[in-house]
Amino acid sequence: MAIGGFVDWRGKPINRKMHGGIRAAWFIYFLTFVTSMVNVPNLLNLVIYFRGTLHMGVSGSATTITNFVGATSGFALIGAFLSDSYLTRSRTILLFGPLEFLGFGLLALQAYLPSLHPPPCNIEAELSNCKEVHGWNATLFYVALYISAFGEGCMRACLPSLGADQFDHEDPSESRQQSSFFNWYTFGISFGGFVGLFFIVWLENYKGWGIGLAMCAILTLLGLFVIAAGLPFYRNQLPGGSPLTRMLQVFVVAFRNRRCDLPEKLEEAQENSAETNSLKFLDKACLNCGKGGAWSLCSKTNVEETKVVLRTLPLFVSSMIGYVSNPLVLTFTVQQGGMTNTRLGKIHVSPATLFIIPITFQMVMLAIYDQFIVPFLRKRTGLASGITHLQRIGIGFASTILASVIAAVVERKRKEATVQMSLFWLAPQFFLLGVSDVTSFPGLLEFFNSEAPQGMKSIAAALFWCELGLASYLSTLLVKAVNKAARHGHQGGWLEGTNLNNSHLDRFYWVVTVVGLIGFLNYLYWAKKYVYRQDPRIVDEPSVEQDSP
Repeated sequence: MAIGGFVDWRGKPINRKMHGGIRAAWFIYFLTFVTSMVNVPNLLNLVIYFRGTLHMGVSGSATTITNFVGATSGFALIGAFLSDSYLTRSRTILLFGPLEFLGFGLLALQAYLPSLHPPPCNIEAELSNCKEVHGWNATLFYVALYISAFGEGCMRACLPSLGADQFDHEDPSESRQQSSFFNWYTFGISFGGFVGLFFIVWLENYKGWGIGLAMCAILTLLGLFVIAAGLPFYRNQLPGGSPLTRMLQVFVVAFRNRRCDLPEKLEEAQENSAETNSLKFLDKACLNCGKGGAWSLCSKTNVEETKVVLRTLPLFVSSMIGYVSNPLVLTFTVQQGGMTNTRLGKIHVSPATLFIIPITFQMVMLAIYDQFIVPFLRKRTGLASGITHLQRIGIGFASTILASVIAAVVERKRKEATVQMSLFWLAPQFFLLGVSDVTSFPGLLEFFNSEAPQGMKSIAAALFWCELGLASYLSTLLVKAVNKAARHGHQGGWLEGTNLNNSHLDRFYWVVTVVGLIGFLNYLYWAKKYVYRQDPRIVDEPSVEQDSP
């Protein structure tokens, strides 16, 4: 009943009946729900805090959010490396997760104490009298923000991989549960965001930013207590040492053996393998050419591990470019909402709360997709997931392009309108962003996890988050580049006005559309060429009772 390579929290061999499975996954779902409940509303609503309380500019507020997203994803690589190399995933979460609690606690303290942020003023009407946060207060703000990013990054790198570890991919029934896990993991993110957009946004906007951010810290701590309570039930993969060292060793040994000839049997095997033929030079790392030293011979497993990473790099880069449009459309749509009529009868709706529309769609669609659409498509296509991961990702990129087109048209109409436009004119672009998150988000996450070698699952999840983070950094550079190109004399850039009425966000959306289209075409080129490491076709017909979360 034991599974090789996995231990319990005490380092003893695990038992399939006692460890892993759906029971262990529920603890992971809860922490996913709680962290999403904290982070999703803040990614949307903190723009208002930056503008109204810290008195940052329009582009400065947006780039601070995108930089935060980028840093969080970058820090995920550190957590993933430590998890795969030296620590188990559950220990990494419990070791670094409290940093997110500390970060939100410091942000709450700064928001609560008037001496730690600039004096109140109306930044729209009294621009010359509003001072942006600076000095020690600015230092406290950025330290708190990036401490939180570090803790969140380490957790998000380990959570999906820890969840996938609870299901044995070599067991037919557990393999189907593992595939379903990623849909329900994404559902947990959506459901947490849904609740947070009601509860956290209401606290921050009506009870004060100090109380709202303090609640974020408390919820994070609660999630960590729950994940700790699940320790006796987890399957923990044993760390395998640094995968980066193993990859470097393959490159070094292959270079040293470059003049050695491959045996005929190995050459024939490579010619019959379409996925590795272009990287057959790395197989020379498996040859013993008479050279001495520790780095004179590599195992076949290490060589194959290196090949997998190299083959996914073009898709990593092309997906990153294709994702650039998403954070830009999302962030600026919230600022668009702040310039519209946000009242629905007697109810005042926060612009960030509009995101409930796509999140509701995500939750409903993810449940329908997992329980009905996948089985239907599975019978038609013969693919275990209904459609391939790369097809699912491509649908998401196409949805984002359409969202940016609609956003450009709506922004032009908003500026031309004589009567203030209703907030709900922004619903279509939010809806399309929701379609993107239902398709490209879980598609990318499952693609990287399924294609990654066993010893690099956390790093694969971190690469997914890092891809989103790098896309956010690229979006920041795009904002700066467009502003610089649009400056003429005393006239500022398209996004450098005091508010959106004095800016040209509609023009910028068209730039985003072009960039998104170029990224999408580049992605299609590499996706068409890619050969999956594992056959996505059905091996065993799934049973109904095994497809539940």
